[in-house]
Amino acid sequence: MAKSATFTCTACGAVYAKWSGRCESCGAWNAIEEEAPLSSGPGRQALGARRGAGLTLSDLSDNEPPPARTASGMAEFDRVLGGGLVPASATLVGGDPGIGKSTILLQAAARLATRGLETIYVSGEEAAAQIRMRAARLGLADAPIRLAAATGLRDILTTLEAERPGLVVIDSIQTMWADTVDSAPGSVAQVRAAAHELTSFAKRRGAAVILVGHVTKDGQIAGPRVVEHMVDTVLYFEGERGHQFRILRSVKNRFGPADEIGVFEMTGRGLAEVANPSQLFLAGRGAPAAGSVVFAGIEGTRPVLVEFQALVAATPLAQPRRAVVGWDGARPAMVLAVLEARCGIPFAGLDVYLNVAGGLRIADPAADLAVAAALLSAREDTALPSDAVVFGEISLSGALRPVPQTENRLKEARKLGFSSAIVPSGGKAGGGRGMKLRDFGDLAALVGEVFGTG
Repeated sequence: MAKSATFTCTACGAVYAKWSGRCESCGAWNAIEEEAPLSSGPGRQALGARRGAGLTLSDLSDNEPPPARTASGMAEFDRVLGGGLVPASATLVGGDPGIGKSTILLQAAARLATRGLETIYVSGEEAAAQIRMRAARLGLADAPIRLAAATGLRDILTTLEAERPGLVVIDSIQTMWADTVDSAPGSVAQVRAAAHELTSFAKRRGAAVILVGHVTKDGQIAGPRVVEHMVDTVLYFEGERGHQFRILRSVKNRFGPADEIGVFEMTGRGLAEVANPSQLFLAGRGAPAAGSVVFAGIEGTRPVLVEFQALVAATPLAQPRRAVVGWDGARPAMVLAVLEARCGIPFAGLDVYLNVAGGLRIADPAADLAVAAALLSAREDTALPSDAVVFGEISLSGALRPVPQTENRLKEARKLGFSSAIVPSGGKAGGGRGMKLRDFGDLAALVGEVFGTG
């Protein structure tokens, strides 16, 4: 009797017996696709009844040396990976179309190939001539990279087994097609099968494999979520089309810290590294202005200073607008509620606009206090001193909570010429020597002293 097909949600991986327009697990529409059954596999005999190969067991006291990393020479790229490329590793890189995924990987592959790592670049989206044109524009025409334009997974694996490269770049995983799976390229089954085979090749032959993945309209890597569990590292390439800055962020890394970022600037000759992102993000900041606040944040292990910009204006609408760019859209509503409930400052009848300058996306909870200060500054039309940085977490009771790595935040601010800081009470401020610290225990105290509206 033939096995019946199953249906899988490409957004969350939930499995259903029949097709539905909406996934009951995650709520995504038109994300459920048919997944054909395996064309071959173990027979009806139980796995435990068949003898397999024995496993080699070890204990925790084995002194096996850590894998040797290969640095590309691109400091920002190596930083996100945790110090360089690890052999026998699989890395998944996702990002919006046209954001620069192929560009940064071609640049990194060229650096690694120049350093002696045999590199093969396989593209399922472009012809080899198109890749050569990009390489010539980037000044990489002489890099010892070998190219192939193919989508057949069997042919690709046969070539890789014969060539035994040290680095393989697959652009992209959604274009790969396995002839053992009865579904179209890009489907859940095809993406899962291709990722599994390429990851297995990386582990078996000791090669580093980098997979490029498409993203959905929500910014998540398209395909089953199990692909992200298969690989060792997941990187997202972020950036706003209107800005020249690009952020390479690690969301998963088995060989280094997660949430680490690398900052790049898009130029006519490709992506250039940004050694001091704080200075770059604050480069366009002019005279003190109402609604402008400098936030000292932490992205991964790196302190980064960015500018929060707020605008508060009367609205003709019955429902005021709340527009947020670069920060969690739900957190400003919480900050506004605390300002009204704990400090008596209403924002009813006022439109609120909040923006993170430079196109960076902030996920640090310590941005609460900077956002509150920016909103109050815009509402009262009072500018904070240009030499002040602000950071701290706000609780629902209105209390200000100390945040981790206070010393590193203050040290970075002092290095860039800031001489004062507004911080929560109780934090370790050892890095703020020479800076004037104004610490507050709750938001109401800050509102009363700094803005005189308490």
